[in-house]
Amino acid sequence: MKIFALQFLGFLLLATIFASEALVRRATFVVQETSYTRLCETKKILTVNGQFPGPTLYAETGDTIIVDVQNKGNQNITLHWHGVKQPRNPWTDGPEFITQCPIKPGGRFSQQVILSDEQGTLWWHAHSDWSRATVYGAIVIRPKKGTNYPFPKPDKEVPIILGNWWKSDVEEVLQEFIRTGADPNASDALTINGQPGDLLPCSKQDTFKMIVDYGKTYMLRMINAGMNNIFLFGIANHTFTIVGQDAAYVKPFKSDYISITPGQTLDVLLEANQAPDHYYMASKLYIGVSRNPFDSSTTTAILEYRGNYTASSSPLLPILPNITNSTALESFSGRLRSLASAAHPINVPLNVDKKFLFTVSVNFVACNNTVDCRTASNLRLRASINNITFQSPKIDILEAYYRGINGIYGDDFPANPPLEFDYTAVNISNALRTPRNGTEVRVLPFNTTVELVYQGTNLLGGSEHPMHLHGYSFYVVGSGLGNFNRTEDPKRYNLVDPPLVNTINVPRNGWIATRFRADNPGVWLMHCHFERHITWGMEMTFIVRNGKRSDQKMLSRPSDMPPC
Repeated sequence: MKIFALQFLGFLLLATIFASEALVRRATFVVQETSYTRLCETKKILTVNGQFPGPTLYAETGDTIIVDVQNKGNQNITLHWHGVKQPRNPWTDGPEFITQCPIKPGGRFSQQVILSDEQGTLWWHAHSDWSRATVYGAIVIRPKKGTNYPFPKPDKEVPIILGNWWKSDVEEVLQEFIRTGADPNASDALTINGQPGDLLPCSKQDTFKMIVDYGKTYMLRMINAGMNNIFLFGIANHTFTIVGQDAAYVKPFKSDYISITPGQTLDVLLEANQAPDHYYMASKLYIGVSRNPFDSSTTTAILEYRGNYTASSSPLLPILPNITNSTALESFSGRLRSLASAAHPINVPLNVDKKFLFTVSVNFVACNNTVDCRTASNLRLRASINNITFQSPKIDILEAYYRGINGIYGDDFPANPPLEFDYTAVNISNALRTPRNGTEVRVLPFNTTVELVYQGTNLLGGSEHPMHLHGYSFYVVGSGLGNFNRTEDPKRYNLVDPPLVNTINVPRNGWIATRFRADNPGVWLMHCHFERHITWGMEMTFIVRNGKRSDQKMLSRPSDMPPC
């Protein structure tokens, strides 16, 4: 199954050769302002095609989708296809000033979304400033013709997207957050498919309803599009069977709740096997020990059985774990294992060429007498990886790399923390809280096998960090609390059936060990998917060099790349 593109004419001239019925599909995304009413108030939000959430893209494994993006909004925009590996094609991956400059108002960009082995649920979202608060939607990737799900085919599939809603303009929330140096204002409501649910004012009439038939099985395509928090989700009196994560199958297991971090997706089977009635599906935030402002509301939707019956006067609410119960998160994620079957094999690197240890921290820097700085002791919050706070360049890194433009980025991102200390100690010296600014990348030769360990730190009390790597899925081979032990912890790695993901939650004051093969040439961002943390600078970039063969080299630059 191969698709050949005439790259020298850009994406407007596309010649394709199909095998096994792989397709090139097309979609038009018009970014525009649209009026929406929530919580008794109306405001304009940025949308795609006037929809919130945005349109769902449907494809089969191995297809290519050409998305013609037109920016008719009032601000710069980029779009990212979260979890799509984009083999050899970083050009349309989407992160602002990493692989492209933004699409300016009135501009357009034809983005090629190249699917490879992904199968299941992914999503797309804006990747500039905080636009993704309202600019997002699902990507549904079904098995290609002639192949089947590794479980009985569900009777129907339903995207369930969890998100946030602010009464204020999101751009104003962002600007105040940047100006003050403190945490951002919490959202005013959580949402399920864009709706707060009938527990909140002026929301009952529009609460999302999922109509089911008794005896049928439904696939919930779960997406956490939330900005800054982990979500807990459940349906009263119903049990889930989890069968996929981040567009890769997992060994099925049952659970009466779901834990899902920002950026993650889950494929979940739901059997409609309860007495016909109305049942709440509900979601709330996991907070842990965070002292940040948080949205304490519960968002709801209705699971409604079809038929002639008298519904309960009030639907039952599901029983969800306590919002501080970290064990519930670890228990859920710890059960995720790759299918690792003959039809769905895994290929975890057993021998490693490069080993990296990346500390992920929230930090303080001096306000320098900024009038609006509101944090304690005249300090401003920042975030870092290996004590480097990322500084966004003015020309995107991919363009600078491709054209050999000097002075845009450095290539000495450290393989290890610059200073070793007890990362998860209760009392850490204040002298360790200040990071340095930098625009640094790590360069990898083609086909390098990599072990990357994310180490959480207790600077400023510690936090979870959902880390996302563009251009790749990676195997999660180990995890634990406390400091990673380079000698002892690898002895307990799971190299038999580790889950294959694109986003993983680093536990508070803990570590996660991952492995992948750097066989996708290009420039690929890695960052925390808490939006406040990426705004503070918790990101870095890998550059993977071209291989020797023509099919191991980056595709040519599209002719319609947005100008800087």
